[in-house]
Amino acid sequence: MTQIHELSALDLASAVRAGEVSPTQVVDHTLERARRLGPAVGAFVLLAEDRARAQAAEAEEQLAAVGTSGGEGALAPFLGVPVPIKDLSMVAGMPFELGSAAFEGAVAPVDDGVVTLLRGAGTLMVGKTTVPEMGLPPYTEPDVAPPARSPWDLSRTAGGSSGGAAAAVAAGIVPAAHGSDGGGSLRIPAAATGLVGLKASRGRVSRGPHGVDGPALGTEGVLTRTVRDTAAFLDVLGQHWPGDHYLLPAPRTTFLDACDRPVRPLRVGVLTDPINVADAPVHPAARAAVGRASRLLEGMGHHLEQAPVPFAPEQWDAFMPLWSVMALQAPVPPEREELLVPLTRWMREIGRQISGAGYADAVGNAQRLARQTALAWSPFDVILTPTLAQPPMRIGAMRDDADPAGDFEAQKEFTPWTSAWNLIGAPAISLPLHREVVDDGAGRVELPFGIMLGARLGEEETLLGLAAQLEAADPWPHFAPGANI
Repeated sequence: MTQIHELSALDLASAVRAGEVSPTQVVDHTLERARRLGPAVGAFVLLAEDRARAQAAEAEEQLAAVGTSGGEGALAPFLGVPVPIKDLSMVAGMPFELGSAAFEGAVAPVDDGVVTLLRGAGTLMVGKTTVPEMGLPPYTEPDVAPPARSPWDLSRTAGGSSGGAAAAVAAGIVPAAHGSDGGGSLRIPAAATGLVGLKASRGRVSRGPHGVDGPALGTEGVLTRTVRDTAAFLDVLGQHWPGDHYLLPAPRTTFLDACDRPVRPLRVGVLTDPINVADAPVHPAARAAVGRASRLLEGMGHHLEQAPVPFAPEQWDAFMPLWSVMALQAPVPPEREELLVPLTRWMREIGRQISGAGYADAVGNAQRLARQTALAWSPFDVILTPTLAQPPMRIGAMRDDADPAGDFEAQKEFTPWTSAWNLIGAPAISLPLHREVVDDGAGRVELPFGIMLGARLGEEETLLGLAAQLEAADPWPHFAPGANI
């Protein structure tokens, strides 16, 4: 059999059900790789070895019971598949420190809803993955843990804020990892490490039963190596909890099925001009990635046209009050405020300066932007852009403790397209379609360059079908060339 770590999540689940590998063997293999490879890529803040082994034993009991009764259909879809949890979500009884010294020693009282759903799907919680403080920047360089690094080049970031999750998948430790996305935090690390990352529509993945939506910028999801894995996990996570007030229709059958349906000819709007920063430089390889996708899409019969920038960069400022107030809402004890990194303190100070009326205006402005964007992009079924404007940055190149405002501007230039989809609430997916050798003065290295596809609210089926079509036409490597995996 192919080695355990080489299997996709769906293929590993199938191998477990077929008895080709046991959940205990999966855990042993995964934890060995996590201990050996995890520190080099900064994947984990902690490993949950005892919990994972206990869950593997439970999975084996379920398999034995089904083998006796012959009811294989009753097995959970991802029984025995290791999926770590990002350390911005609660796992009952485990540390919940949000990548911050200010929350050292905090322990989660309950499982978040997404953790409950992943456990119900049979996954094994092998650990918690590294995050930047409170998940704020698009790089993962916390003070309390090693930085998350791309296996393609260990001197470069794995992105953020789901950086540890991306590192764990890209290094071949796990086939999928939980993450979240409030401004690009699934798609950014996906692009930086050669993975698939989907931000679902607002209302598709509930924040319940313990969380609330607030400004509804963020959502939960996974990082995977294949479109089909991403779709199958959306089937797991796309459930509602009592009290949800954002509700979307269920898929026609399943999101996984959408990957195999024929895709009708689509109108694709192509945009390589930045949205949130007018003069953000765009690397030639990022444009080349869009060109590669464009040629493939045209060859499939889709119709491509230039798409407009939907709103002016200054209108993007509607995002900042929402983001800074969200940072301020974190329950940091006053005596621990000084333990926060400069970027977080700067954002919280901005939040303190925003009045109630100012915050209400920001909410209204974001909603107006959603309407304005929908109108500007109404001629198109799908929008195609680069995911990132530049290759994954070198560790330390973007974080600037001496100038948090400059740090934030650099973040905007690095990610000039991702946060637009959080503002409008529509789905977007990053695909690792392109690779290119770059030389920025420190040697030549091949790096992944993601393309991003976005669709209308609730149209994940269209997005996944198109993504699967691209994956079949131009498959990408599941691991970094030459990586020690």
